[in-house]
Amino acid sequence: MPKTKKASLPEVRLATERDSEKIADVVRRAFGTYRENYTSAAMVVVTPEADEFTRRLDVGPQWVVELDGDIVGTVSVTVEEGDLYVKTMAVDPSVQGRGIAHLLMNAIDEYARTTTHDRIFLYTTYFSVGAKELYEKHGYNWVRDTPPEEWYGVPGLEMEKIL
Repeated sequence: MPKTKKASLPEVRLATERDSEKIADVVRRAFGTYRENYTSAAMVVVTPEADEFTRRLDVGPQWVVELDGDIVGTVSVTVEEGDLYVKTMAVDPSVQGRGIAHLLMNAIDEYARTTTHDRIFLYTTYFSVGAKELYEKHGYNWVRDTPPEEWYGVPGLEMEKIL
């Protein structure tokens, strides 16, 4: 009987500086799906260059998910206004729907339990398919809609999770 190769399981780990270029690639692919919904200025902000991801390593944890040796997802957390702020959740379109984002959300929750913060917040858009629902499944609630003039001409919403 021929041997079949087992598919590897996705693994979450903290990002390192050498991951920055691959993280930037994943983010460009993930947000590129929605390019027509973003203004030019907003697209620059949501798809930063690799050096921005390197800088983020100095201000808070950043995770990646590897699958078969490739980085397929990422998220980072910083502290803003005394609360934990989720930045740049991105999953490669080729593996969306396979639980990668849930693994990243679980990493955020595990990290949050090690801190003294009592709130996590994030911003997302209604056009990011499944994003609001994903965050709701992880205990986040709608706080408010954000008007286009607040963020580079793109409307969205703020969500939070009370710890």
